[in-house]
Amino acid sequence: MRAYSLIAINNLEYIETDIPNCKEGWAIVKVKASGICSSDIPRVFETGTYHFPTIPGHEFAGIVEKVGSIDDLKLVGKHVGVFPLIPCKKCLQCKQGHYEMCSDYDYLGSRRDGGFAEYVAVPVWNLIEINEQIKFEEAAMLEPLSVALHAIKNCSLKNSDRVAIVGTGMIGFAAAQWAKVYGVKDVTVIGRSKGKKILADRISVNYCVMNSLDDEFDVVIEAVGSNKAVDLSIKLVRPYGTLVLMGNPEADIVLAQNTYWRILRKQLHLVGTWNSAYEKGKKCDWSEAIEAIENHRIDVSGFISHVFDQSQLKKGLDLMHGHTEPYCKVMTMWNTEDK
Repeated sequence: MRAYSLIAINNLEYIETDIPNCKEGWAIVKVKASGICSSDIPRVFETGTYHFPTIPGHEFAGIVEKVGSIDDLKLVGKHVGVFPLIPCKKCLQCKQGHYEMCSDYDYLGSRRDGGFAEYVAVPVWNLIEINEQIKFEEAAMLEPLSVALHAIKNCSLKNSDRVAIVGTGMIGFAAAQWAKVYGVKDVTVIGRSKGKKILADRISVNYCVMNSLDDEFDVVIEAVGSNKAVDLSIKLVRPYGTLVLMGNPEADIVLAQNTYWRILRKQLHLVGTWNSAYEKGKKCDWSEAIEAIENHRIDVSGFISHVFDQSQLKKGLDLMHGHTEPYCKVMTMWNTEDK
């Protein structure tokens, strides 16, 4: 099979390699679509993965090609999304069903081989069957969509709240859509420039540029992970308001003294959120995300700004790394000859 193997930091090679083995309780998924996450950029170009070589990619969907257990044969040929976190199921959080907070987890695309390949090995427990009417590129966005939903659920939103999302990536716009689904009427997305206002207009939310904003909100969701975005988010939350930190930190987050004072003097409610809640066969963030796509309550395909063939994945990575043009979700399509 063809795959993108990260040999070392900033050394991603398009190679021919063996299809992974299919152990009992696992499945081989033929990848049809892979999204490039913003976290893939530092992983490829700056920090690396947990070991080398590694096939990156944790936002993907495809068709079950093979299973390792007779009991799972019914899955062969099914269209699936994939929950990329593999919990240990032994720690305290796992025993309580909070698998996203597992203390000893594995992870597709960073700790083990992921979806930037034609085939990937996935535990059957992590497979989410999807309706064949859902496009593979939509199913590949279930992961960021579920992460955004998890953040919104942690906000304890009221319909009357004024909500701001700092960040104009896929997760930021997804959080804005979820806030509206949950009944909030006043939702604002905040970006660095006017370049993505058209995306905000698409989902009927307000759009503001960071440097031109002088307002306060009941809830502010930080979806970037930079010092500047965190500082702005703290500034924008009203007294007694709620600050939700969702963005993966791009480096150390350092708070200036005056910024820290704002947290204290405003008596802010601080919420951390990470990943998404998933449990196979039960109602969770992922099942709700699938229903929202099926019922057209959430628009995900409209936020795909670029689509590349598998052989051009590096172009997508370079575009995002260099910010050579505006983007939202960059998608790679695999095995396009299959229907």
